[in-house]
Amino acid sequence: MKWNLRWVAARRDIWRPTQLQAAFAEVGFHPSLSKVAALWSNKPITVRLDDLDKICTALGCTVADLMEAEPVASAAGREPGEIQAASGDVGPARPVPRPASGGQRRALPPN
Repeated sequence: MKWNLRWVAARRDIWRPTQLQAAFAEVGFHPSLSKVAALWSNKPITVRLDDLDKICTALGCTVADLMEAEPVASAAGREPGEIQAASGDVGPARPVPRPASGGQRRALPPN
């Protein structure tokens, strides 16, 4: 994910964390200056949903404005939808269902 807080804030003529903190205070959101500076400077690892809602309200934006999906870099020639298991095997990102006990798949009921 790409974190676009500074870009969204710049559209509202906010250029410093202290100005951002003041905009947050206008909507009743009161994080510490160190938390605001961390949001300003870095891509956060986690953001609480209610905090995200307050950030969007203060900046007049949507979540899609704040966060932008980035394609995952292809590692070792893998396709974007594949993951590497701890064993080193490369496979699909979704789990594949196992057959029912006895090695045979159950038939689906008729429609």
